[in-house]
Amino acid sequence: MRRVAGGAHNAVMSEPRESFTDEEYAFLRHVRFGELPPGVRPEERVESTESETEPRRDRPDPTGGQHEWDLRAGG
Repeated sequence: MRRVAGGAHNAVMSEPRESFTDEEYAFLRHVRFGELPPGVRPEERVESTESETEPRRDRPDPTGGQHEWDLRAGG
């Protein structure tokens, strides 16, 4: 064993001595994340009108050639 800061140190991690139950894990999740919002009912759902293959609208259209894009990317 190595000595670290005046005490013995075991370099091997030990197994936890006890495990939580499902109810205890549920409580800890609730404490950490709070309550989930209510689920969306099927009649409240809507179909997406945009395709996932359409270009993003939050970025400008690309300009310039490949050389300019390489310079922007640092390449």
